[in-house]
Amino acid sequence: MTVETNIKALLSEIDWLEMVIHHVISRYLEHEGDWCHWTDLDMPVVDDSVYHHWCEKNKVNQYQRLALALALAPQIKPEVLDIFFGKNQIYDRGFTEFGGIIDANHSGFLPTGQTLMFLATAIEPTLRNEVKSLFRSDGLFSTEQILSIESTSSYIPDLNGVLVLNKRWLRYFQTGKMVDIEQSIEFPAKRIGTQLEWEDVVLNDQVMDQIMELKTWLLYGETLMSEWELRKKIKPGYRTLFYGPPGTGKTLTVTLLGKVTNREVYRVDLSMIVSKYIGETEKNLSKIFDIAQYKNWILFFDEADALFGKRTEANSSNDRHANQQTSYLLQRIEDFPGVIILASNLKTNMDAAFTRRFQSMIHFPMPDVNERYQLWENAFSGTCVLHDDVDLWKIAENYELAGGAIINVLRFCALAAIQRNDTVVQYHELIEGIRKEFKKENRTIISYQ
Repeated sequence: MTVETNIKALLSEIDWLEMVIHHVISRYLEHEGDWCHWTDLDMPVVDDSVYHHWCEKNKVNQYQRLALALALAPQIKPEVLDIFFGKNQIYDRGFTEFGGIIDANHSGFLPTGQTLMFLATAIEPTLRNEVKSLFRSDGLFSTEQILSIESTSSYIPDLNGVLVLNKRWLRYFQTGKMVDIEQSIEFPAKRIGTQLEWEDVVLNDQVMDQIMELKTWLLYGETLMSEWELRKKIKPGYRTLFYGPPGTGKTLTVTLLGKVTNREVYRVDLSMIVSKYIGETEKNLSKIFDIAQYKNWILFFDEADALFGKRTEANSSNDRHANQQTSYLLQRIEDFPGVIILASNLKTNMDAAFTRRFQSMIHFPMPDVNERYQLWENAFSGTCVLHDDVDLWKIAENYELAGGAIINVLRFCALAAIQRNDTVVQYHELIEGIRKEFKKENRTIISYQ
């Protein structure tokens, strides 16, 4: 399937759309001629393009094809929509029923939901529900995030929103390559992963048992809900809180759970989510949930107390706004059918209404001496190694550090060693790295030899 084949297929769809527009408008305005119904027009011949293969695979009907072609037109051949600029001679203005908008950054006609509704139902108004059903939350366009009608102000009809084809799908139809969802205002989350393996995470037995329970749900949750019919008794989805000091393995555990269960992990970017403007935070979060609810993803909210913190007494409009935002989050999380993992340094920072609805709350404590010894061994088990005079057990025993801090020490020591054109870390370099980590927390150390 070449790009040329794909583009030709899309152009043939636009040519078909042009015929549909001509027939519908001519019949609607009662021009002379023997005009057939637009559904009787021959659709483009199926070829070896990505677009037509996709349409066949998903059993796309004429109404869906019409919506897609209309959304494709401004991107590929905008001039076919110029006919909608025609004026109503009675009122000396455009036809309201044509819908569409004109944007300052685009000289052509941008079709809206109303434009689609006109083309599909101008001759048969009883088919309006057929068109509206295209954008149901469980429909193809929504579940795959292909096509949408942009939201409008509360007092403006919903169909006046612009018909928008997702740019990822536009690229796919043109090139046959589906790009990953990129972190942006439209999708304020980023895919994360790890090169480490399950044996690289060091957790105590109690924490690991709880993690295994979550792993089991990730592997068999759908079987339990569907085949075991637990869907009749419990809500879908799984919600859990990881809490504990920084560097204790919360994020690593999330990425490893995704890796071993073959799920993508998306970390929500709170800096792009939280807004001081009323309603904007909820709108930004809605973008995440709307896309993720039909994907087999793990949604990860790091530093979650920024969003899910305790509600306060409503002494001001800001307090009321914050409480409304928390209530919205509570509802969306409770209704979310997938897996959500929240991470926080302190459990007490979280609103009790959230924690009551979590299936588990897993405490990641500071590692004890045995766990620290294992972490130090893991860190210096590669090319960069410690000098023989370093007593690693004493290091683990005397310096309380989390796994994340130990990795920072490794980075410092590796840089120090490579400057000497060596791979062996000296004792004093190790201590200096530890001292730097302690200084971050305003702690001082005593060097033990």
